[in-house]
Amino acid sequence: MWEKAAHPALAAPPRKNFSLTGRSVAIDPRHNAVRPDLADVRLAEYVFAPHYAAPMTCVVTRSVALHAESSPASEILAELQPGEAFECLEVLREVAWGVSPDRRLAGYIDRDALDQVT
Repeated sequence: MWEKAAHPALAAPPRKNFSLTGRSVAIDPRHNAVRPDLADVRLAEYVFAPHYAAPMTCVVTRSVALHAESSPASEILAELQPGEAFECLEVLREVAWGVSPDRRLAGYIDRDALDQVT
């Protein structure tokens, strides 16, 4: 007969402190799809977020501005052209948030400028 082993966490006294090991990685939100509430699942190894999303690759159907924020009055990061790929992570009303892999920029574009977004 074998004995039931105790879980190591139950046998050890409770920890009063902990330390983080390893180097911090600086993630630039202009080049990586990361926000305080959501991040690209491909960044899960590097950043903590309450939610992660897998990108859905879409194609830009018309010229459209890639904005730094969801407001159309925000800074324009680039002008995407028809045929360019856009990795969509979230759709908010009339805007989509994601990454332009060709330009390595993350931002918001008009939702109706993409194919396959429902």
